[in-house]
Amino acid sequence: MALSILECVPNVSEGRDRGMIDALAGAIRSVAGVRLADIHADPDHHRSVFTFLGAPAAVEAAACALAEVALRAIDMRTHRGIHPRIGALDVLPFVPLREMSMAEAVTIAHRVGRTLGARFELPIFFYAEAALSPERKSLPRIRSGEYEGLAAKLADPAWKPDAGLARFNPRSGATAVGARGILVAFNVWLDSNDLDAARAIARAVRESSGGLPAVQAMGVPLARHAITQVSLNLLDYRRTSLPKVFERVKSEAARRGISVRQSELVGLAPRDAFAGASPESLALPDFTPAKLLETYLPPSP
Repeated sequence: MALSILECVPNVSEGRDRGMIDALAGAIRSVAGVRLADIHADPDHHRSVFTFLGAPAAVEAAACALAEVALRAIDMRTHRGIHPRIGALDVLPFVPLREMSMAEAVTIAHRVGRTLGARFELPIFFYAEAALSPERKSLPRIRSGEYEGLAAKLADPAWKPDAGLARFNPRSGATAVGARGILVAFNVWLDSNDLDAARAIARAVRESSGGLPAVQAMGVPLARHAITQVSLNLLDYRRTSLPKVFERVKSEAARRGISVRQSELVGLAPRDAFAGASPESLALPDFTPAKLLETYLPPSP
């Protein structure tokens, strides 16, 4: 009988302190039956993305262990980064991979969210398939106003948290907990420091402004490299693949006289997201099978 496999991809508001990032990774590794597949730490975004998977009960325990460290160690009052965020443990999504329904992932998301909300007096918003109302399905909508606008948001009865306290927690902010399908996070670095151009390219690519289906995109500066980046989420790689979004970004950049320096995957991607394209054709340097989701899954029976 095939074993159930659940993935968790927490996004934490710390991308610079290696000791803290190692402590967060250690919390995940401390739980038996969980495989930590990837850590992506970005100093400009000031954010780390952890990807781990395993048996559902073990993944749930590891998510709580990570949350314990993040919520005790990270102080949002001093956090500055280019990525939108609402809290120390900004996003905690659960992704059913094998022999597991979305409904089961939603149950785990709700249980973890309520546990964290009660234990840390933390406002919790449920999003994506775990959302309790249609208007909270969208993560960008939950993040609107970011941490800096969170106190005002929580004062609005329309934004009463789904779990935890409807009170601003200045140290930890709030957390969005969700259940969703596989998301591919993909960044394209532009050989340009023109932020207006990067934002225009993002507008041309993302679905919300008439671009590609199931694609979110934003243009951001990478100060440490003195260039800009188009940061993308492929919400459904079957509708828009990696080569399709890369070629669209590349062509929009070329129209503005800008070339692509390189790309990067944040976390893992399923093999099918490449739609037969080679990593080299997507400007992914030093790509290895360690970035493929299938590397961490047992063969299908």
